[in-house]
Parts: sequence; structure tokens; C-alpha cells
Amino acid sequence: MQCVADETVSGVIAKWSAAFNRLDADALARLYSGNAFFFGSKSQLYRGNEGVAAYFNALPRWSSPTVQFTDRATAQVNSDLINFAATASFVVDEDAAPLSVKITWVIAREDGDWKIVSHHVSSQTPLLSDEPATS
Repeated sequence: MQCVADETVSGVIAKWSAAFNRLDADALARLYSGNAFFFGSKSQLYRGNEGVAAYFNALPRWSSPTVQFTDRATAQVNSDLINFAATASFVVDEDAAPLSVKITWVIAREDGDWKIVSHHVSSQTPLLSDEPATS
């Protein structure tokens, strides 16, 4: 089953990346469930296809946006549900350093197609230390 999960996620990433590179909010929104929860780089929770489209339509119109997913991990929960985690590095200006974030998706089979039902992005800077607490 893990091979199916990896192939499914690779397909979603390819579609997501191509749509992001064009800043095509409608194409991105179609990759999400109508019941999706979406936490991107803003504090607001966006919901469903309309929320996802609103988020991407509100982004700046960068000249050459690209994204690369590294440190990828997938887990097939069951035949209709996949967990995905990675580092996503966004290049939005050729002269600026990439914006790298931690990203997780829950991807579910919905009406015969795979849709992102949960999208969460967080900073790579830890809020708490990884060091064990001492007393």
C-alpha cells in the first residue's frame, strides 16, 4: 500500500506545483475537498474550495513562483486516506532566499479522485526547544 501512497502523493504534488507556478487559484482549489481545512502562511483558517481559492487569489503576483518539496514522508492510513509531510521551499523572487516551511496534508479519496482535506503550514523555527527539560 505504501507504493500507492507515494505514487498518489507524487501526482498531487505535480498538479499542485504546476498550478502554484502559474498562481492559478482555481486549479489549486480544485485539488482540495469541498470540506477542506486550510492553514497557509496567514493566521486565518480557510475552508473548502472557495476558501482555498480566496487564499491563493490574495497572494502577491510574483514574477516566477516555484515550489520544491523535500524531506517527504507518506503514510497510507487506509485505502482512502493518506498522510503527507514535507518541507516546502517557495521561491517567489529570484534574488531572495527561498521561504521554507513545514507542510502537512491529509489526502482522501473523494468521488473517485484524491483531494486534499487538510492543509497545514508551519514555521521551520521551533517554538519550543528540542532539548529535554531539566529540573
